[in-house]
Amino acid sequence: MTEDRPDQERAPISWDALAAELEATRREAEERGEADPVAWDAVAAELAARVGERPAEELPVPAVPTEDQLPLAAAPEPEQEAEPEIEPEPLELLDPVVLLGGLEALLFVVDDPVDEETLAAALRCSEEQVREGLAALASGYDARSAGIALHRVGEGWRLYTRDDHAAVVERYLGEGQRSRLTQAALETLAVIAYRQPVTRARVAGIRGVGVDGVMRTLITRGLVREVGSDPDTGGGLYVTTPLFLERLGLTSLEELPALAPLLPETSTVLDEHPDA
Repeated sequence: MTEDRPDQERAPISWDALAAELEATRREAEERGEADPVAWDAVAAELAARVGERPAEELPVPAVPTEDQLPLAAAPEPEQEAEPEIEPEPLELLDPVVLLGGLEALLFVVDDPVDEETLAAALRCSEEQVREGLAALASGYDARSAGIALHRVGEGWRLYTRDDHAAVVERYLGEGQRSRLTQAALETLAVIAYRQPVTRARVAGIRGVGVDGVMRTLITRGLVREVGSDPDTGGGLYVTTPLFLERLGLTSLEELPALAPLLPETSTVLDEHPDA
């Protein structure tokens, strides 16, 4: 029998190692002819006693964290103030007379077909009211066989000369090649010469009248040509041609006379237009 050892001197029990050790001991005893079942029972009893005496391995108890060791709670994020919603400008319900007049004025100065959304934004009314106004204008022109007609082209609307009067327009343009330029044509040509490149809408805004017919005359005579489109409005940009310089006896636009000496004095303008 083995002598008892203090608990602290006992090595941890490995059941696989113990079984192997016992099997080897049994074989050695059998080879020596010393195998005795009673002895083996005594060994088994001693092992059982040793296992019963060994205290159970204590599991580590997790330490309770102190208040200082507790993680700080994340501070709640401040609520972001919702951005105030920008209320759209209220749309007006225009009087039919005001609506038709405004539409006609806008269509008169545009260079290219204009869509209903743009017209509604300029008039500050709904697109539905614009559509009704455009339909009323078109039917009105057709009812009285006006010289102009309103047509939808692609996504926009534009005024055109009526086909019934095409012969008159062609005759005028053909005879215009042999006639002198009108005062309106000269004024339009001057605006283009000093402000080029410039759109039709800009020329019309400076002169205060529509320039579509005059522009066609100047283009037909070869004095003005289109060179591209305005990146902001999409309207065509127009400049003078070399023929314009030839007719005036100039070699470049730098030789155009300065405008300042040709402008009236401020006092004269105020006398003629006291409300200006």
